[in-house]
Amino acid sequence: MRHILSSFLALHWAAVFALLAFICMDGNRGVATALGVLGVPVQNTRFADLENAVVVAPLAVALLVVAVLFCWAFVEALTSDTTNPDPADSVMRIAFISALGVLSLIVIGGAAQGINGLFMIVAVQLAALLASYVAVLAERRSTVAAAAPGTGEIRAAAHVMAKAAAHNSSLARISGRLDSRDDR
Repeated sequence: MRHILSSFLALHWAAVFALLAFICMDGNRGVATALGVLGVPVQNTRFADLENAVVVAPLAVALLVVAVLFCWAFVEALTSDTTNPDPADSVMRIAFISALGVLSLIVIGGAAQGINGLFMIVAVQLAALLASYVAVLAERRSTVAAAAPGTGEIRAAAHVMAKAAAHNSSLARISGRLDSRDDR
């Protein structure tokens, strides 16, 4: 069973962060426009530092890295094996943590610049990321629960355990050791 919700959410967040990175790269008012896309009205021209390359380049690169991580999570969600979802889970976790980190840095940078209303907008975005991550975890756990071992797998595991016990018992008898259960 493919992880449809996980792949859709990874693709959605990849598109959001790629769009924000693309908008940030506009040298004229890129960061202010990206903040406007998030929902922060930045009409004042007193934020001249937002157009500086020292601010624009790291922010655009950080947003692009998060977009690439979500693209990677999308590919992992499509190609992951339901019996071993660990690689897809770790990539998804790294992507969400990176997104939370970038949004937190945006809040810190916006507070340093004195941008009003940024905290509430980013809080909404963080809540959306958290809800997405919870939905991904729920889908992963339901998939793992649905893939519970069947009777054939249980029988094979019991057979392997019985062979191991017989082998250990044979080794104990050959070596002359007594079984620990016989001492009682």
